[in-house]
Amino acid sequence: MLKKTLLAAVALVSLAGVAAAEDLKEFRIGILGGENEADRLRNFQCMTEKLPAVLGVEKVSLFPAADYDGVIQGLLGGTLDYAELGASGFAKVYLTKADAVEPILTTVQTDGSTGYHSIMVARKDSGITKLEDMKGKKLGFADPDSTSGYLVPLVTLPEAVGAPIKEFFGETGFGGGHENLVLEVLKGTFVAGTTWGSGVGEFKDGYTSGNLKKMVDKGILNMDDLVELWKSPLIPNGPVVVRSSMNEDMKTKFKTFMMELPKSDPACFSAIQGGDFTGFTEVNVDFYKPIIDARKATIGG
Repeated sequence: MLKKTLLAAVALVSLAGVAAAEDLKEFRIGILGGENEADRLRNFQCMTEKLPAVLGVEKVSLFPAADYDGVIQGLLGGTLDYAELGASGFAKVYLTKADAVEPILTTVQTDGSTGYHSIMVARKDSGITKLEDMKGKKLGFADPDSTSGYLVPLVTLPEAVGAPIKEFFGETGFGGGHENLVLEVLKGTFVAGTTWGSGVGEFKDGYTSGNLKKMVDKGILNMDDLVELWKSPLIPNGPVVVRSSMNEDMKTKFKTFMMELPKSDPACFSAIQGGDFTGFTEVNVDFYKPIIDARKATIGG
């Protein structure tokens, strides 16, 4: 009996070793939707080149989802190892399965803050110049799982306009991600739409980071074509999350790599984050509790 017990223990240790080895073969990165797929893949290409040597894996694979939920489901199912989420997207993961991922880092703006803003924009030639002008008009949101593109406007706009969203705006809809939403505003599908930006710097430049800045840098947006109607209170910057079941050695190596990235490869850091940031700072679940509570109270899990 003792011999069998020892053999069983040895077998379990061997299997654990195999599992750890399997964990180190491939590192899978989830990329949120809402932006041109080719651009997203290009922005993360530097990660596929750098991470194999850092983590000791055979390859790094990129998985650009069609929308926010594609990445969320990958994280919940354990088929992704790392992603950068908005706070509301993380809240959805947490409310569905609290131990699926760990938030480890978030970005720091150039002014030292760890937040950004939801920004409502309209075409400059629309005649709409302020939030009150949107009464009875069609408003576009970015994505149902976007913090700045949906959750925060859903929570804060009623106070700003003095009425429930359904009563104040004539109609609402979704634009299929931040970049697509702004393009739909320019096309006239929506009179205005909610996207995101750092709120640091000048609106005419698309601010220092965010969707507007990325679109300006890609040459697909001229800020002279837009007017800002509303800016939300500060929103916690979204987290860098890793799969909770990942082995601790890989987590440590990855976290160290990310913390050093702003200095070791500023171009890669800027490409991934979409603008100007000073670096990362450590966070945990507590940093996102207000957003988790807001999502639970409004949208649910």
